[in-house]
Amino acid sequence: MQHPLYQKAHYLKSAPDLSHCPEDSGYEVAFAGRSNAGKSSALNVITSQKALARTSKTPGRTQMINLFECDDERRLIDLPGYGYAKVNINVKHAWEAGLSAYIEQRQSLKGLVLLMDSRMPPTEIDMVMLDWTLSLDLPVHILLTKSDKLKKGPAQASLLKLQKMLKESYPHASAQLFSSLKRQGLDQVWQKLDEWMEYERPPKNND
Repeated sequence: MQHPLYQKAHYLKSAPDLSHCPEDSGYEVAFAGRSNAGKSSALNVITSQKALARTSKTPGRTQMINLFECDDERRLIDLPGYGYAKVNINVKHAWEAGLSAYIEQRQSLKGLVLLMDSRMPPTEIDMVMLDWTLSLDLPVHILLTKSDKLKKGPAQASLLKLQKMLKESYPHASAQLFSSLKRQGLDQVWQKLDEWMEYERPPKNND
């Protein structure tokens, strides 16, 4: 199972801050999350590639804004993980300053995929991210990762609890279960990316 657009993703460049990013045009979707939430694995599965985003035994190695081009107009963005360091409530201090400029000023940024571990409640900084994106009116789609490590009942309970909170306080955000290992939830995340990228998938050839 592959997506005709995202399987074409290839490394474009790494930028330390907004000023080093390509021209601000087209469509971008950024991926963010705690360093151990499985962001690189998710990006690799979504693009049907083994090493597009580097996975590492040491979380938090991505220190720059990594841009992957899908076509002339559309890019996937891998943002640095907000890692294990004790987090200041102000995410702009927890994350590097260049990232806050990217999130707040990038006109081509259409949505943020936020990765959270399905086995844990949202962390303090996850909540800060939700508050921040709400204030910017930036759409968010949450992937509850590693859902294969939970039985079906607890996984569904984790999703429903999060969806209830989003409905009450964060109407700009949606959520789903996702497993890179089992490739679960792929079509759902592709649909969200297609929506933000304004991309229409070609009809399947049944010949």
